[in-house]
Amino acid sequence: MIVPSIDIMNGRAVQLRGGKQPPLDAGNPLELAERYSRVGEFAVVDLDAAMGKGSNRDLILTLCKKYSVRVGGGIRSQELAVEYLNAGARFIVLGTAAKPEFLATLPRERLIAALDSRNDTIMVEGWTKPREGKVEDAVTALAPYVAGFLVTFIETEGDQCGIDLERARALIARAPDRKFTFAGGAAGGGRGTADIAVLDALGADIQAGTSLVLGDLSLADAFAAPLRTDRPDGLWPTSVCDESGKLLGLVYSSRESLKLALETGKGAYHSRSRGLWVKGESSGNGQTLLRADLDCDRDTIRFTVRQNGAGFCHLGRRNCFDDGYGLEKLDRTITHRMKEAPQGSYTRRLFSDEALLASKLREEAQELAQSKTKDEAVAEAADVMYFALVKTISMGGSLADIEAELERRSLRVTRRGGNAKPDFEGPEGKNEWKSIH
Repeated sequence: MIVPSIDIMNGRAVQLRGGKQPPLDAGNPLELAERYSRVGEFAVVDLDAAMGKGSNRDLILTLCKKYSVRVGGGIRSQELAVEYLNAGARFIVLGTAAKPEFLATLPRERLIAALDSRNDTIMVEGWTKPREGKVEDAVTALAPYVAGFLVTFIETEGDQCGIDLERARALIARAPDRKFTFAGGAAGGGRGTADIAVLDALGADIQAGTSLVLGDLSLADAFAAPLRTDRPDGLWPTSVCDESGKLLGLVYSSRESLKLALETGKGAYHSRSRGLWVKGESSGNGQTLLRADLDCDRDTIRFTVRQNGAGFCHLGRRNCFDDGYGLEKLDRTITHRMKEAPQGSYTRRLFSDEALLASKLREEAQELAQSKTKDEAVAEAADVMYFALVKTISMGGSLADIEAELERRSLRVTRRGGNAKPDFEGPEGKNEWKSIH
């Protein structure tokens, strides 16, 4: 697969050639991040920190909290590594600090060792200093401590001459159970997509920056490079899901529709009867494309979207099978009632009377805590979820925001102790609920 890369210097995205100088300003990192996130995980490299000339920490923390990112560049302390992991970085990429004694202090499944090579010599500290040893030997030595490797061929970085596939194969053979990503020389056009397809078949990725920024390699072509189809019309089945992963419907994508979707961030598809089709242009029920993924067999695409309006189905339902289910349906129902509930109704009272809503939250949480049977626990938990969603929606949030927060928390590597606050200790609490308000 393609892993887009955003190299940051002085708060801007840049592209280096051969590791010597920034030949071009690639723009605002936040704008690039929004675009690149549509094809999944992308890389962020703090060049200032790597070279010991500063840090873009705050900007990178912002990206970690919002997107699926791999973070590298100047991570040489456990404190910074843990901070990025706790913020939501899927992986941290370690170069200078990629030594067994340091790697062993961090979760292996979240670590990538960066092996930057210039003419077979490993370079560290932002490609400014050589380190003894060969890349091949480093792969063997570090494999027990990391989930994968990022191998950069510095001498071809930014030159778009293509990846050395034979060398890539030899390195993969050194640690076939680790995930490899190759950078340095990612080409544009047909050579670039061919390299992506070959490496994907080997279980490896290509990390690219310059070719994407210059437009020589389109994001859509890079994403689609591993795809195959047995359909005579060349279309790819595309399952459309909401933010919770629930299926909205099955459609088809073409190269043209995929390019439009990734460029605009809209739900764009190929209708077998009408051709190119942007969801919502006529109905008003548009979609924001959050992410596209390929399945394991590389013959199906999944679009994760934020569905607007009445729903995905042309019959005005949430999806093509029914009108939804569970918490997602409750979230939509409460949001609708907040806007449409008549004055004097209970729903309107909950949204307008903060004291009433706070009391109901305390009441239902206490009843859940005191439940004695499965049925009681289920019923009280449902009440708590209802009032919790009312509170969240009244503050401008949504179920999707709650799920995103839970996902971020699942990525934390350090945890709070989890002890109850003094007023809540014991089966009934030291004080009555009402006494703390």
